[in-house]
Amino acid sequence: MDCPSEEEEYEDASEHLEDEQQTLSSEEHSSVSFQKDEVTKLHDVPEPGEIFVQFIGTSSVTLAWDCPENISKFELTYSCLTTTKTSTISNVKTIEIEDLCPGTEYTFSLVLITENGDRSVGVEVTTCTKPVPPSDFKAESVGTTSVTLIWDAFNCIDKKFHVVCCQNGKNIQEKMTESDTVVFSGLHPGKKYSFHNTTVLPNVRSKEAVTFAQTKTNLKSLLGDLRLEQYYPNKLSLNAVLQIDKRAVTDESVQSLSSLTWLFLKKLMMVNVTARSVKCSLSSSDETEDLSSLDIYNDPMDFLSDQNKSVNPLDIVTALFLCSDGFLQQEMVSKMSMCQFSVPLLLPNCDTKQCTFMLWAMRDIVKKFRPHSLSDPRGFVEDRIVYSQLPLVSFVRLGECSISKSQILNKLLSNPQQYHDTFVHHDMDCGDIPRKISSGLVEISWYLPCGNKNIDIFPEPVAVANLRGDISTFETQYSLLCQTSTAVFVFFDNLETNYRMLTNQHAKAHMFLVGNVHGNAFNLEQLKQTATEMSLKKSNIILKTKQNDVKFVKDLHSTINNIISSFPNRVCLEEMETIAHELGILVDEDGKECQMAKRNADSITKHIQDTLQFKEDQLPLQGKIWKDLAKLEKEECRLRKAGDQNIERYKSDLQIKKTELRKQQGQYDISGAMSCFVSALTSSSQERSYFLKWMRMNLDNLSRKSLSCLQDQYKEKCQHYSENKEDIAKLDQQISNSSLGTEHFLREMGQLYEAAVSLPENLESRKQMLHLPRLCAELMLDGFPLELVDGDASNIPLRWVSDVLLHLNWLVQPNNKIIVITVLGVQSTGKSTLLNTMFGVQFAVSSGRCTRGAFMQLIRVTEDIREELGCDYLVIIDTEGLKSPELATLDDSHEHDNELATLVVGLSDITIINIAMENSTEMKDILQIVVHAFIRMKEIGKKPMCQFVHQNVADVSAHDKNMRDRKLLLEQLNEMTEAAAKMENKEEYKSFTDVMEYDPETCNWYIPGLWHGNPPMAPVNAGYSESVYDLKKKMTAIIAKCKDKRSGINITEFLEWTKSLWNAVKYENFIFSFRNSLVADAYMRLCTEFHKWEWCFKKQMHSWLIEAETRVSNFEIMKLKSDKYDLQDLLCKLKQEAATKLDTLEKATMENLSKYFEQTEGHIYLVEKYKEDFVSSVKSLRRETEISLLTQLGETVDIRRGMNNLDNIKKTFTDTMEKKVLGLLEELRRNSSSESDAHKTDKELDRFFEKIWQETVNELSFSGLKRTDIFDCVFRQLWENMKQKGSSVAVELNRVKLKDCGTGAFKVTKEFILKRFWQYLTKDNSTSNLQELADNVIQACSQFVLEKTETKSDYHNNYIQEILNVIDERFASNKKIGFSEAFEISLKIHICGFSARQFQKMHDDFIMENDPRRCLDQFKDKYRNDFKDLFHDRDQCQRKAEEFTNLCLIPAVETFIYSSLGPDIVDKMLQGKNAFQFSTRSFFQYSLLKQLVNEDNFKQYVKYIFSYEDFVKGWILDQITEQFSNGHEMSDLEEHHLRGITNEILEAIKMAQNETNQDGIKGFIHCICRKLGQKLRIPKDALETVIVLNNASQESFACWLTRSVEEMEQMLKEEFKKDNLQLKLFKLKIKPQDELFKRVFGCGKQCPFCKAPCEAGGEAHTDHCASVHRPQGLGQCRYVSNEKLLTNICSTDVHSEGKFKCAETDFEYHPYKRYREIFPDWHIPADASIQASDYWKYVMVRFATQFANEYNARPADIPITWKLITKQQAENSLKDSFSIK
Repeated sequence: MDCPSEEEEYEDASEHLEDEQQTLSSEEHSSVSFQKDEVTKLHDVPEPGEIFVQFIGTSSVTLAWDCPENISKFELTYSCLTTTKTSTISNVKTIEIEDLCPGTEYTFSLVLITENGDRSVGVEVTTCTKPVPPSDFKAESVGTTSVTLIWDAFNCIDKKFHVVCCQNGKNIQEKMTESDTVVFSGLHPGKKYSFHNTTVLPNVRSKEAVTFAQTKTNLKSLLGDLRLEQYYPNKLSLNAVLQIDKRAVTDESVQSLSSLTWLFLKKLMMVNVTARSVKCSLSSSDETEDLSSLDIYNDPMDFLSDQNKSVNPLDIVTALFLCSDGFLQQEMVSKMSMCQFSVPLLLPNCDTKQCTFMLWAMRDIVKKFRPHSLSDPRGFVEDRIVYSQLPLVSFVRLGECSISKSQILNKLLSNPQQYHDTFVHHDMDCGDIPRKISSGLVEISWYLPCGNKNIDIFPEPVAVANLRGDISTFETQYSLLCQTSTAVFVFFDNLETNYRMLTNQHAKAHMFLVGNVHGNAFNLEQLKQTATEMSLKKSNIILKTKQNDVKFVKDLHSTINNIISSFPNRVCLEEMETIAHELGILVDEDGKECQMAKRNADSITKHIQDTLQFKEDQLPLQGKIWKDLAKLEKEECRLRKAGDQNIERYKSDLQIKKTELRKQQGQYDISGAMSCFVSALTSSSQERSYFLKWMRMNLDNLSRKSLSCLQDQYKEKCQHYSENKEDIAKLDQQISNSSLGTEHFLREMGQLYEAAVSLPENLESRKQMLHLPRLCAELMLDGFPLELVDGDASNIPLRWVSDVLLHLNWLVQPNNKIIVITVLGVQSTGKSTLLNTMFGVQFAVSSGRCTRGAFMQLIRVTEDIREELGCDYLVIIDTEGLKSPELATLDDSHEHDNELATLVVGLSDITIINIAMENSTEMKDILQIVVHAFIRMKEIGKKPMCQFVHQNVADVSAHDKNMRDRKLLLEQLNEMTEAAAKMENKEEYKSFTDVMEYDPETCNWYIPGLWHGNPPMAPVNAGYSESVYDLKKKMTAIIAKCKDKRSGINITEFLEWTKSLWNAVKYENFIFSFRNSLVADAYMRLCTEFHKWEWCFKKQMHSWLIEAETRVSNFEIMKLKSDKYDLQDLLCKLKQEAATKLDTLEKATMENLSKYFEQTEGHIYLVEKYKEDFVSSVKSLRRETEISLLTQLGETVDIRRGMNNLDNIKKTFTDTMEKKVLGLLEELRRNSSSESDAHKTDKELDRFFEKIWQETVNELSFSGLKRTDIFDCVFRQLWENMKQKGSSVAVELNRVKLKDCGTGAFKVTKEFILKRFWQYLTKDNSTSNLQELADNVIQACSQFVLEKTETKSDYHNNYIQEILNVIDERFASNKKIGFSEAFEISLKIHICGFSARQFQKMHDDFIMENDPRRCLDQFKDKYRNDFKDLFHDRDQCQRKAEEFTNLCLIPAVETFIYSSLGPDIVDKMLQGKNAFQFSTRSFFQYSLLKQLVNEDNFKQYVKYIFSYEDFVKGWILDQITEQFSNGHEMSDLEEHHLRGITNEILEAIKMAQNETNQDGIKGFIHCICRKLGQKLRIPKDALETVIVLNNASQESFACWLTRSVEEMEQMLKEEFKKDNLQLKLFKLKIKPQDELFKRVFGCGKQCPFCKAPCEAGGEAHTDHCASVHRPQGLGQCRYVSNEKLLTNICSTDVHSEGKFKCAETDFEYHPYKRYREIFPDWHIPADASIQASDYWKYVMVRFATQFANEYNARPADIPITWKLITKQQAENSLKDSFSIK
């Protein structure tokens, strides 16, 4: 808006003033004159001259005046109604007065003032400041013929606004208003106007404010109402329409015009025949309004406007076509054609007055029909409608017409029994609303016969065109129709004005005039005149003479039939393009991108003469080579043809063959056709899309022709089937192979890429192909499907699919979450149609062929519903039909169906099972296939939702009527489940609901048939569309529900699923072949978390146990005199506390486990089947901890009880000695008569003390602990353990002297092996396994004995019991070795012999250490010193404090620290750089194996394989040593505990000082000990010696004790630094190496074939598993015949036809495939890839000779491919096997 400056000058300001002055009344003028006269009389001061107004602004006025020369001082006063201001000015004759109010009248008065102060008469002038122009002046709304203007009027009073509308400098309209808005109507559409607004006051007006507006055209106005303006001229795309948004899945009523188009599109995409009936619904207020007050006569406009809140359907169609790109137009036309709607032929643009010929939009319409002229009564014609040569009959209107042309056409094209509105007419919903933009639209429809003379209206196909509007207005459209039609029917009422229009056209068509005799304007004479001028016959004039339309329609029908049969004029829509160009009509295909794409597509397809030959020449890589590769890949897994060959050598040969085939592929250069194809794909996105569409249409046309010819031959041959069997078989194969579509070119791209990446990286031919996956990923984002499973080869090109999906993930991230929906069903049951209707997806289906393989397509989810659904894209997977007739002749068709179903169900989040009710005989087959897939998914942790869709169920009560059918379906599902479960070896599943959540009421959908009537003229059934829409809404609800349970997977995770599922599918036994990195990753995370909880559990119980043992040790110290309970009471209390603590920890761990499984992130649902294993592991952990805890508590209390007896004896001695010494002191003091006697020498005192000491010792009775014969104790335990074995064992035991046993090495002899095993033993390894078992048992027991003897405590009978339990457990887990009772008894005697010997020594040492006499002698010097100090009255505080510190505190602190360090070291090892390797058993294995391959040490490998437990313990100890040998980590831990306990001791001293102790220093020390009794074990005998003969003062003792404790801290710090790490580890109560070993060693089970250790998490897992299995030769297995080591790997063998024998099979051969019958607790999945075992293959090749020498065997025959494996490949295979990212 233009606004003038407030300071702008006007040249005519003075004139303006004069004008204003003239308006003053005569009375005012006379008054002013009178005043002047009076002033002159009074004063001689001359008055100033006249005041001139030089400038008037909005807030300022400039004044000028004349004055006498001798006066230079003036007084200026100006005033308005509200203010008056006066100012004095000098030496000026002009002044600018500022800060005035706009639009206000001011009076200015000027008075001259002389030097002596005399004043003149004043001169006045009155003027008004200019008002401010209207601000914020703008157009609020713009219509086609009106503009509404608004502005800010401030707080204007008495102001008016003058608004002028101008166009091209001319005033069109003007209006005066007092409001702040004005409406100009009656304007012309699409014109630009300027609007000038002036504020007007009575005497003045402001400068103009200017704004501009352009009225909308009819088109833009309607697009604005429909909210489509953003898509014009920019186009709405098909992808944008197909994306999932809130509107697509909700049923919100249409309240505004802007929602109409989206509702129309939504219904049209769902092929709903009610799409054109969309209109705005009444608002809630309208619905509830009382209509009794409605006055239709007085308020007609309101009533009519309520009835017209909508748009004519033709305007919606026209607007959408104008705003859509070519692909959306094409889709809309296809859907409209399916609904039997007329489609646009010529699309008008009312703004440009041009129309567009919609050739491209119609190209995708393919119609099938059966004309009566066809020679074969069962044949049919199938062709694209744009290529069909058909007669065109056009219907137009001249002037006004009282007959509804469109309604008559609908009746003409409909059967009497089945009326259908092909064309929109007046009596349809909103059909009576005036058209705004669709006049000039030419629609076209087709009548296509079905071949039944009783049904068909026309015997031959015919096209019908209908022009909307008057031909006099749309001459171009009329001209095209006249030149292309066989006949043109002109509807009229009056021919007077424009009849010459009919004669001016150079029409090739036969003209027919159609009039209504009963029309008001009908003129028979004019009709005759026109007919004469046009040379029309009577038959060319059709008049409606009766009100009934039936006769009229029959006449039209008869006339059209005659025309079609009499005149052979035919037209092809594609040929009409030329005429359209001649008439200046645009063609939608004329765009640059479309034409370039057409040329590119034609350059490829024009050379195709023979489809089969073209595929061989131009698409060679997907032929025999690719199919052979697919077969080899499956054979690598299934090994069906291996026979009795060496499996690994056979697999190596297969790999060599695969390499050769890839080389053959690599020898092919890219063909000319493929070069053109790839080049075209690198163009712009728009051109690329056009190219692929042209390719698809061209290829479909070619396939249709070739298939038609082959099918005709097939029919001929089948008439003489017995004579032409071979020819029929060949034709059958030709038909199967002759389809050619874009999917074949994209498949060739994939094979080009797969062949290229198998080449060396530096080759140029490889580099040229690396961009292909990115191209395909971009295609997927554009809405094109990706072939997931090649239906011809039944294989997935994994490298190609992987890289495409990785590029796709890169393109969309971070928005890469997906939900997968799949449909499964019998072939030709409408699966693809269902998906197309539901989601609008277009899968690559070649003409004449059903879907082959599986295709996936992306559908974007918009932001408004993304959070609700929990995904960014839906992935829709369409599959080939199960039970396909094309595959039925193949032997493996059932297997093929199982593979496909398993794959897609495994990839799906929701699986739709499509069942056609008429195919009930095949329903059982498909159900069995599907149930197999669901059982497999249940086992691997995937839980897809399932929906059964029953098609062709038409009854409205289908759901209720089919209750019995649903019950039957469930029974069949249960039956199939039981049968499938047996085949899958999962017989625990008895019903379908065991496998998945299934509710017959909510998981079944009944959908009526697709067509409403008989095709080809039947529209889509509205019930079908609505039912599918309901299913779509249900799908979104299910997806939202899934989100609450688990989050969607991302694209890379989907890729991992694809790889692992396909790998497992290739094996025959899917469940036991499945390995998936996502599952493995989820399992690893679960194991990691569980191990944290487990260690937390153990650590807390360890802390509690240390505290409990301390309480037991300090029982006597902590016990008050008043306490009545004893050690047994304490034990009971501790057991209760232990149970409570265990309950708490068990509950907390269980809660952690439950919360973990409640998470939605991290794919927890994939490992839900392991939950019970971990629950059992928690219970097992609690149970084992409780047993161990109670045992240790019992042992501690028993030992303490024995120690108490000793302590009591020692206390008796101490008390006696104290009395004797005190008596001696008393006697000496009594006898000291002189001062000299009082000062005895130390020698004299020593003599006195020695005498009393000897007397006291002689008086005491030193009866210490009684020595026990440990050999007898052990023998009794052994007898109890073996007595159930029988008399022979008893006889053997009776002959044994345990003291003589266990002295040397234990050697296994042949007699130790069961006789039935002898015949299966070889000369070299007859006893090795048994010797290995014996050595391992002996080592475990020796370690146990060592740990117990290091405690320096007394022997307990539990010790030998634990040893015997360890032996029995080892025997139980190694029964398969086949040892005899002689072995068992011999080994137990041997172990009990050396154990008893060590325990006897431990017992004897304990007795000696705690001998009362020895203990008394130990403190003799201390007593002597105390005696001397007391005699001389010396202060004992310092010495007693030091003694208390040295004898009591230091040992206790050291014990405390070494009890606490173990868990801390474990914590440190579980953090930082070691966190990974100790987090799970699998990662631990990975770390071990990686270190081994890097060290490259053969001896280490041998130790790892045959002494795994020793190797692991040694490795862990090395890791601990490495971490704590460097740096200060150990010192930091020690100092941390030392500082903590020192502070607690000092705090205990302070607290004891604050308490009153009646017992003096003894009570003080006891108080300190009680305060520390929870943590420190104070030696009771040492404590007693400190307390005895102690005369120290409490305060001084406390002071010295504090100092001693501080010195102790420094001293211990220095001591800790001196000790080496190994010594420290040896002193620890909890050995960190043992705890870490228990954590990573697991259950200790090994693979029954290759001895690989189990890695399963938890202790109570039901299945053992290992990530990597080894060649069996590494475990000493060899061929009996030639002594060569075996190369077989059990993960391969268990899927081969091979057999094995062992002790468990009673040395009878058993099939590897059924290994779980023998080893049910072992799960040996197939290798995830052929490279999975590369690590051990590399090791076996690397040390082949060394292994042979070590095992005294001959080197293995190494397969050739093994020798090619590098160290890097070995490491990579480790990463893959252990899912290391």
